[in-house]
Amino acid sequence: MEDMEMGAMDKDQVLGILAEDYMTPEAVELVARAKAMAPRLAERAREAEAAGMVPVETVQEMKEAGLFRVLQPKRFGGYELDPRVFYRVQMALAEGCMSTAWIYGVIGVHNWQLPLFPEQAQQDVWAKDTGVLIASTYMPTGKAEAVEGGYRFSGRWGFSSGVEHCEWIFLGGLLPKKDGSGALEHATFLLPKSDFRVEKNWDVLGLRATGSHDIVVDGCFVPEHRTHRTNDHSDAGCPGRQTNPGWIYKIPFTQVFQRAVSSACIGALDGAIAHFRERAAAHVGKHGAKTAEDVNAQQAVSEAMMTTDQLKLVLFRNYARIVECAKTGERMPVEERLMQRAQASQVPKQCATAASELMRACAASGTYKSNPIERVFRDIHQARGHIANNTDTYARAHGAVMLGMPNADPHI
Repeated sequence: MEDMEMGAMDKDQVLGILAEDYMTPEAVELVARAKAMAPRLAERAREAEAAGMVPVETVQEMKEAGLFRVLQPKRFGGYELDPRVFYRVQMALAEGCMSTAWIYGVIGVHNWQLPLFPEQAQQDVWAKDTGVLIASTYMPTGKAEAVEGGYRFSGRWGFSSGVEHCEWIFLGGLLPKKDGSGALEHATFLLPKSDFRVEKNWDVLGLRATGSHDIVVDGCFVPEHRTHRTNDHSDAGCPGRQTNPGWIYKIPFTQVFQRAVSSACIGALDGAIAHFRERAAAHVGKHGAKTAEDVNAQQAVSEAMMTTDQLKLVLFRNYARIVECAKTGERMPVEERLMQRAQASQVPKQCATAASELMRACAASGTYKSNPIERVFRDIHQARGHIANNTDTYARAHGAVMLGMPNADPHI
């Protein structure tokens, strides 16, 4: 903690992060714990990638450090902190291992969504063990048939990151709107581990340790209280607010979730920058050229550092506005929401560009698996494939509205 106060704190204050009142003493401590964990994550990263799974010991360490409790209600033993703390923890973890930070973001954000469900659903999950974790895959492929007291539910979903560490899962489906219009809307269904099976098929370019396997459900019963109309941000659509009245549970779902699948890229790029600087200071190529003297290397590291600096500034500036709206009840204009969504989706694209330049500046010897930057390069490019990081789609959605067209994004 002394080192943080004397060194890193000054740096972060320049970024305008720690200077804000949301960084309470417990928030500072949680970020410090994540930073301290990063070197161990880096040591385990290659083994985790080979195993296709973040180690159980890593998840246990994150649990013991309280990291999964950042967004959890205080009444369930959580910290109920500002989401900006959550993203800072995620970025710190990503400096060591992006796969670990990725599953932290995806799993950890569920401790924010469950409090929006009816109280009975919260008790179903946390009554006996408040440290139970929830996985997800929100793609609306579930088939729900209305039956007495709930739904008969079936389907197959892909990309459930970190599911092997979880006892419950959120699955996406479509349900008729309650207004009688006949239109369908996205719904999140909550199921225990006994109601789904994991089909291990995660063999991809990057984020290999996330174990983002397929999920299959064969006609299980989901009671009504274990469903949540994902994009209904009203009090009626989020009945859990009756017992969780804190302002953080009044933020729209997309504004919390999207940053959970883009912010790890920033921390991973910071980790790659640190590796590159260390490597460049000592590396001499086969032809006798020093990497540190290479003008391409000098430009690549500077541009990468500018990228993470700028992305952090936008992240925290935008979230300050989100928090303001949640606290005051102001509804953010659609143009602003679309702009923020587009900016969040830009993160992996910009990080990928910077990581690509670092890889190029590493030259041929940098492509060996022993170079951690090689893994970061693949991980960030893999993150670009997530639907929430579809940069062009969200930029066009914002641009269309700014040119007088109607908003076509159902999540905004």
